[in-house]
Amino acid sequence: MIVRAPATSANIGSGFDTAAVAFDLWNELEVSDGSGVVIEGEGASELVANSDNLAVRAFALLADPAGKHFRFRNRIPLERGLGSSAAAIALGLVAAAPDAMPGDLLAAGLTLEPHADNLGAALLGGLTLAWDGRIARIAESLPLDAIAVIPSARTSTAASRGTLPATVPHAEAAASAGRAALLGAGAASGDATLFAAALGDWLHEPYRPSAVLEAVRESPPRGCAGATLSGSGPTVIVWASDRKACADDLRARFSECRILELAVVPRGAL
Repeated sequence: MIVRAPATSANIGSGFDTAAVAFDLWNELEVSDGSGVVIEGEGASELVANSDNLAVRAFALLADPAGKHFRFRNRIPLERGLGSSAAAIALGLVAAAPDAMPGDLLAAGLTLEPHADNLGAALLGGLTLAWDGRIARIAESLPLDAIAVIPSARTSTAASRGTLPATVPHAEAAASAGRAALLGAGAASGDATLFAAALGDWLHEPYRPSAVLEAVRESPPRGCAGATLSGSGPTVIVWASDRKACADDLRARFSECRILELAVVPRGAL
C-alpha cells in the first residue's frame, strides 16, 4: 500500500489556529509485509527510523504495526511551517485505516497533534477550518496563487507558541474577527479582493518576527496581493495575482531562500 499526504500552511491570514490549506508538495509512505523503517528525502538523517517514528505511532493508533515495513519518501521540509508533522500523522492514519471517515481519523490524530488546523487540511485538502476538534473544507481552490519563500532557518512550533501573549487588546481581537469572516467569504466565493483583504493578522504574526514577511509587506513584489506567515514560520506564503511575475521577483530578492510555486490540492491524504 502506498499513501500520500500534502504539505499544509496554517494560520492563513486572520485564521489563527483555524484556517489551513493543503499544497501539492507530498510525502509518501509505502507499507508492506516485513519489518523496519526506511526514510528517504527530507529528514532522512534526523527522523527516528523505528517504532517511535511519528507516522508509525499514528499507524499504531488504528492498526498493529507488527510485521510491517515502512518506507518514507519525504519532500516536505522539516520545521519550516509547512506541516511536516501533520503530514506524517496523516500518512500513518490513512495507511492504517484507508476507509475511515476523516472525522474519525482526525479524532485519533489529535491524540498526537493537539491542533486540528494542519492535520485537518492534510486529511481533507483544500482550505479547511477547524473548531472544537472538528474540521470542514470550505474551498477546493483559492482565488490567488501561492508562492512559498522558505528560509534555511528552522522554527520549533512549541517554542514559538511560548512567545504568544495570553491576551490581546479588544480592538485587535475585533479586527481579527472581521477579517476572519472575510477570509471564509473570499475563499468560498472565489473573490480575490475579499480573500486578499483577509490576509492581515493581529493574533500571532506581531509576536513572531519575520524579516521575509516584513520585507514583502514593505515592498511588495510584482503581482503580490498579500503575504502570510506559514504556521509559526519561518516560511512565508506570498499570495499572487500574477504568479510568474511575483515568483521571478521573489527569486531575485531572496536568493538565499528556496522559492516554491505551490498549487492548492482539492483532496488530502490518499
